[in-house]
Amino acid sequence: MNRYPRNMSGHGPNPPQADWPGGARIAVSVVLNYEEGGENCVLHGDAGSEAFLSDIAGAAPWPGQRHWNMESIYEYGARAGFWRLHRLFTGMDIPVTIYGVATALARSPEQVAAMKEAGWEIASHGLKWVEHRDMPEEEERAQIAEAIRLHTEVVGERPRGWYTGRCSINTVRLVAQEGGFDWLSDTYDDDLPYWLEVGDRDQLVIPYTLEANDMRFATAPGYITGEQFFQYLKDSFDTLYAEGGRMFSIGLHCRLIGRPGKIAGLKRFLDYAQGHEGVWFPRRIDIARHWAATHPHQRRERPSRMPRETFVARFGGIFEHSPWIAERAWGLELGPAHDTAIGVHSALSRIFRSASREERLGVLRAHPDLAGKLAAAKRLTPDSTAEQASAGLDALTDAERETFQQLNQDYVAKHGFPFIIAVRDNTKASILDAFRARLANDTATEFETACKQVERIAELRLKDMP
Repeated sequence: MNRYPRNMSGHGPNPPQADWPGGARIAVSVVLNYEEGGENCVLHGDAGSEAFLSDIAGAAPWPGQRHWNMESIYEYGARAGFWRLHRLFTGMDIPVTIYGVATALARSPEQVAAMKEAGWEIASHGLKWVEHRDMPEEEERAQIAEAIRLHTEVVGERPRGWYTGRCSINTVRLVAQEGGFDWLSDTYDDDLPYWLEVGDRDQLVIPYTLEANDMRFATAPGYITGEQFFQYLKDSFDTLYAEGGRMFSIGLHCRLIGRPGKIAGLKRFLDYAQGHEGVWFPRRIDIARHWAATHPHQRRERPSRMPRETFVARFGGIFEHSPWIAERAWGLELGPAHDTAIGVHSALSRIFRSASREERLGVLRAHPDLAGKLAAAKRLTPDSTAEQASAGLDALTDAERETFQQLNQDYVAKHGFPFIIAVRDNTKASILDAFRARLANDTATEFETACKQVERIAELRLKDMP
């Protein structure tokens, strides 16, 4: 099977109603990354120093050496930044989700105690704050297990949420397979939670953000002042608030936003958001519990995962008496985007459009005459029977039936295939008007017109399927 794993569809054009508690218009999820003491450092058994997300411009790893400036910047986050943020959030009664690196938490008992006393959620941010992209799968699986073990030992209970950040292509699958997480956040692909099927596991995903994130103070292009951060958060909030029923994630780091010139912008935003009605500040575990209760996952048969025989049996009749279209469509690069009526229609139509003229002509000729002999003899397919009945073509007067039969005869004599129109888009009168008008077309024009009508009929049939 030639299958494409990435999901470009998501919730689609009509996302579900979030139905946030209390009728809130927006859920603002504040996340504080606690990484200080879990970063790359030779003291931690790493090959060199950290080089990521600091105020050192152009930082690079120092192989085999400690980087005193880098270490002290990370230490600022634990020593000063965390407590400044703790005072801010507890003072405003805003609950927080901590992305806690297990080794960092183990080196910060006072901060962990403060997180717990404040009622914050402490999720796992992995074992160490290091890059995972080249990590062998079994090693990453072992590190996930060790992160859970150490987190449980340090915090007193296992984490129910997970975010790696510097992840590999295997991370999401491995975390879902672990089976004990109510949510994971190693995606940036939506404004609402969604379910991911990983084997037998239905895993809730709460997408995160890298743009409404103070990491942009340490990257280019990025924020220079707290005012810029405030303005971006405000603009994002205003857009999502106006849309309604959305989630807004904000990513923070103790060593970055914890600096006095930066935190001022964050405080301005929190004051602004709290000044609106219908703003919910949940922890991510609260979002997960709400979504699981309000939008529980329901598995369904997905076209992109069907065996060939099932796919053809299901969709082989969409194009009239032409199962070869479904047979060829199954061999395309199908994926989650094809698990809807529009997606299946796209795949089937691609095969029809790329077929030879003789093959397409065969599809046209497979269609019955409108109100013709097959209809009178009740020998139409169920789809064709329902379609013709929808426009009243099953209840014609003798004069109307004679008119249709004469038009059918003239049309086929001129063009070599039956007149085809999506009758559910029409009335009996408009069908007759189109019949007479199209009878005057040249055959090349009418061939293309008929083919487009065949595609439209297929689209309507697919949208009718459960």
